[in-house]
Amino acid sequence: MRSTKIVTSFIKNNNKLLILKRSDKVRSMRGLWSGISGIIEKDEVPLERAKIEIYEEVGLVENNIRLVKFIEKMQINSPQYENHKWTVFPFLFETDKSSIKLNWENSDFKWIDIDKLKNYETVPSLQKVLFNLL
Repeated sequence: MRSTKIVTSFIKNNNKLLILKRSDKVRSMRGLWSGISGIIEKDEVPLERAKIEIYEEVGLVENNIRLVKFIEKMQINSPQYENHKWTVFPFLFETDKSSIKLNWENSDFKWIDIDKLKNYETVPSLQKVLFNLL
């Protein structure tokens, strides 16, 4: 079975959750709503990868985010990929900034009430990952 290690970060601002819509230019899970995610390279520290992805995908620098909680790791299976497991390193951050600058990986973003996440078509197990952080 193939395995991929990724970080998935959530950002809250005034009790609103930031979600991103994956663009049609990415390789996987196009058009689905997600947190801020990225593949962990080799022996990279997950928290450092999370901060890099936050800057790349939404333009928030480290000084603008505060780590609230993290989970060591979770195993997620994805129905789109047979014989593939995802090892997810989840993080929850807070920010006072609501202005977001998307890069090419996402086509849209929204600040939503956390309980509204169920109304969006998301990447596999996104709610499960988030609720383990709350």
